[in-house]
Amino acid sequence: MEFPDLGEHCSERTCKQLDFLPLKCDACGEIFCKDHIAYSWHRCSSAYKKDVQVPVCPLCDTPIPVKKGETADVVVGAHMDKGCRLDSARRKEKIFTNKCFRPGCKKKEMMKLVCDQCGQNFCLQHRHPLDHGCPGQSRSISKAGCAAQMRLLESRQKSSNGQLQRNGCRTKS
Repeated sequence: MEFPDLGEHCSERTCKQLDFLPLKCDACGEIFCKDHIAYSWHRCSSAYKKDVQVPVCPLCDTPIPVKKGETADVVVGAHMDKGCRLDSARRKEKIFTNKCFRPGCKKKEMMKLVCDQCGQNFCLQHRHPLDHGCPGQSRSISKAGCAAQMRLLESRQKSSNGQLQRNGCRTKS
């Protein structure tokens, strides 16, 4: 063998496999191969120190502390009989509470999307003033904004005989 000092043997009595990537159990400190590293696979005597599970009440979704030697079912049953707050489970907070103010839209968002011009709340689809027909949109715009609106109107409002219907813009002075 070329490297006699490389690797370690599995501590499981029935295995004793030479493993070049041995794993150390964090509960008992013994060395195991990948097949015996789980607490149940090597019947770890110190598993109770690390393998802790906390039961959760099915009614109020709160974790219930269980002392050593107690049965989880008995402790959860006692909690449900004594101090379980059933109201907190039924009273779930709504996440999507911000309703869109555009007529006909029933979408709700997690956060408020308030229009700078009219001050109303809208969904992601209608958040821009042009998308919700904002009444506060009559304020003056820059020359570049007016040019962009004119290009948009030109592409949308071509009449059947090829003439353009021009709408004027108020620009900032």
